[in-house]
Amino acid sequence: MPALSLLPATDPGLPGALRRALRADFVLAPLPPQPDPVVAMLQPQYPVTEPDAALIVATSGSTGTPKGVVLSAEAITAGVHATHTALGGPGHWTLAVPAHYVAGIMVIARTLVAETALLRVDAHLSARPDLPAGRNYLSLVPTQLVRALTEPATTAWLAGFDAILVGGAALAPAVRAAATAAGLRIVTTYGSSETSGGCVYDGIPLPGVEVTLAGQPAGAATAEPGRIDLAGPMIFAGYRLQPELTAEALIAPHRLHTQDRGAWVDGRLQILGRVDDVVISGGVNVDLAAVERAVREVLPEAVVIGVPDAEWGTRVVLAAVDPPPLRELQERLTGLEPAALPRRVLAVARMPLTSSGKVDRQQLIAHAQEVS
Repeated sequence: MPALSLLPATDPGLPGALRRALRADFVLAPLPPQPDPVVAMLQPQYPVTEPDAALIVATSGSTGTPKGVVLSAEAITAGVHATHTALGGPGHWTLAVPAHYVAGIMVIARTLVAETALLRVDAHLSARPDLPAGRNYLSLVPTQLVRALTEPATTAWLAGFDAILVGGAALAPAVRAAATAAGLRIVTTYGSSETSGGCVYDGIPLPGVEVTLAGQPAGAATAEPGRIDLAGPMIFAGYRLQPELTAEALIAPHRLHTQDRGAWVDGRLQILGRVDDVVISGGVNVDLAAVERAVREVLPEAVVIGVPDAEWGTRVVLAAVDPPPLRELQERLTGLEPAALPRRVLAVARMPLTSSGKVDRQQLIAHAQEVS
């Protein structure tokens, strides 16, 4: 059995280590800046038993405890080839997201498999490298894109990329429209660590990916929502030392039962939110993801959370930087049912983020409970 090698994701030797892992020299686990929770989860004293294992990526932990996602060399390579096919061919990649998460490590993997250049830029996109001749690609999270659009020099640099993958969270339509108007070629992605990164681009499954919705036959593209199942060669091999959790998610070889809900809209997969986004508030089912989509038409960077509440069971709370008064906000959200309207506004100095750049919803919920 190959040994498990732990390496800080910021180590300059990470690309070389990943190359060796893809050759089955060992199993690589890139570590975040605060590695203790991930090391405790990995339990490196135990062997890696999954066949063809090359990489273990820790999930973000934004909705709970991190899990170790085991990816095979086959899955990683399949994800690379599917991405390059969808984008029009291999290209050079610029790394702008942390390499201890799947979005970052897959950027590195794409350059290794395609033998193209790997460039780096900080998370704020402030030290921008010159782009080499040929096709150039970049991966961002929505927060990075929103901030970049406020800086003309950064926006002009981004316009030089042949495609900018944006994933990790929903991208507000207004933000995408502004980016497109500025000449940026945006591709929204849906996927996870368990799928070797994004496997659905702009609502279209990548080559070799099959999307089905629970309760619907394979190939159906109806508007009825359902829980998303994903199948393809880039699906993970299991969760590190969690066989029961693996059995719940990996319902067949190369087939993942996700925690997400979706529907087909005009032939494209629309992500409706997570299964656990539906909460009961005042005895009524409320879809927090749907509320957030409506809210972002008014406040593009707002976040909607469900906070435990003695009166309502779960209180719908809107969190934003410098939000309007609650009554004014409710009056502007004319498309929502009364039960779905936010019942509290939480003003934050800045939105808390995980190290991957996603909004840290658990931290927002804790903050809301502290100041209630």
